[in-house]
Amino acid sequence: MIDLRSNIPYYVQLMESIKGQIRLRNWAPGARIPGEMELCGQAGVSRTVVRQALRELELAGLLVRRKGKGTFVAEPKVSESLVQKLMGSYQDMAERGVRSSTQVLHHRVVPSTDKVAGYLQIAAGSRVIDINRLRFVNDVPLQLVNTFIPFDLCPSLAEVDLSNRSLYEFLEKDCGLWLSRGRRYIEAVAANDVQARLLGIDRGAPLVSLDSITYLENGTPVEYYHAVHRGDRSRFEVELQRTRNDPQETSSANVDIESLPESNPSVR
Repeated sequence: MIDLRSNIPYYVQLMESIKGQIRLRNWAPGARIPGEMELCGQAGVSRTVVRQALRELELAGLLVRRKGKGTFVAEPKVSESLVQKLMGSYQDMAERGVRSSTQVLHHRVVPSTDKVAGYLQIAAGSRVIDINRLRFVNDVPLQLVNTFIPFDLCPSLAEVDLSNRSLYEFLEKDCGLWLSRGRRYIEAVAANDVQARLLGIDRGAPLVSLDSITYLENGTPVEYYHAVHRGDRSRFEVELQRTRNDPQETSSANVDIESLPESNPSVR
């Protein structure tokens, strides 16, 4: 595993060896790798070298350490384009050929809270369709999303089963609502008790929080949703483009650093 005569640091050589085991699937995702002392014996290096290699691989997202249990090969992350494309998770996963499913936790008509009404630009207490869904990819729970739609814009949505159907497709094809643009805010949060239980993770585990407002062509807000994605299994793709004729226009993806309007990872 280690060439003791090489100028390449021992920990770097050990990292490459472990990467090779993962790449060849000798150590499959979720598998526990040998302990520190066993790796010391196999590689013929000190425990300090082993710990540095494992720490670097953990920072790179290839390994996961679990206190009292050992070190495991990280599960592959699911890529999503929700940051740059106006589409829902169901459609995004379908386009990628990923097997996904949805559990509808509740689907009801409720009076809007002040916060939801503010996002949707309606009077507080106005009826909204409140849909709370748990999304799975390959039978693993990855995303918890709470969606709010003004009832008057699409009353028939209150009776639709979205377990195996795209919400955006229904809004456009059945309700005649063309979704023109959206604005999304991303931040890192820690899982609360409810989120941890539903997503099968520890309380305080890292989540990626996504708040989104979707608009019709005339500027009317049609949807507000709050979603949390497992940080250990999710990543977001952003495609950047540089415009040739305008040196000031550097990218098609704008990043605003600002305070979210009353951000709250446990919207209900």
